[in-house]
Amino acid sequence: MDQSEVIEIFRKAGAYLEGHFILTSGLRSPIFLQKARVFMHPDLTERLCRALADKIRAAVPGKIDYIVGPAVGGLIPAYETSRHLGPPAIYVERENGRFRLRRFEVAAGARVVIVEDIVSTGLSIRETIEALQEIGVEVVAAACVIDRSAGKVDVGVPLIALAQYEVPAYPADALPPELAAIPAVKPGSRSL
Repeated sequence: MDQSEVIEIFRKAGAYLEGHFILTSGLRSPIFLQKARVFMHPDLTERLCRALADKIRAAVPGKIDYIVGPAVGGLIPAYETSRHLGPPAIYVERENGRFRLRRFEVAAGARVVIVEDIVSTGLSIRETIEALQEIGVEVVAAACVIDRSAGKVDVGVPLIALAQYEVPAYPADALPPELAAIPAVKPGSRSL
C-alpha cells in the first residue's frame, strides 16, 4: 500500500479534514487527519493495519513479544496490527501525566514494537519508549499509519511508517494569513 492509497482511505472515511487545527504539539495546521473516522470502519482499519503489519514483518528481524499502543490514539491500530502479526497487544496509559504500563506485566527483556496512529513530533512514542525502558523492556521499533513529518522526526528507534505525508504546521504566532482568518479547533486527544 502506498501513500496515495492511505490518504484515499482517509478521504473515503471523511477523515481528511481541512480548516484551522491546533495539533497536539500546539502547532497549527490547515489539515487534520481524524483517524477516529477511519478506525470506526473495521474494513478500512483492517486494510491499513494489515499493510502496516507486513511492513513491520519485513523490517524487524526476530521475535516480537508484544505490540504496544500509546493510549488513546494507538489502541486500535496496535490491536489490529497485532492481529496480523500474532503477538499480544497491550497499551500504556497516562498516570499522573506520564505513560505507564499499568494493566499488564511484561518481563524484562521482552521485545516490543510500538504502534501509533499518526506521528507528528514523535512525543507519544518517545514517552512510551521511556516508560517501557524503565521496566527493562526492549523497544526494537516503532510503527505508525502516517508519519506527518515525512521521515524527519527522530523517535529514538527505527520508525516504520505505512505512509509519510508531510502536512504543513506553524507556530501560533507565525500563521499564514489564510489560516489566521479561520477559527481554530483542537480535535486531538493528548489531554485525555
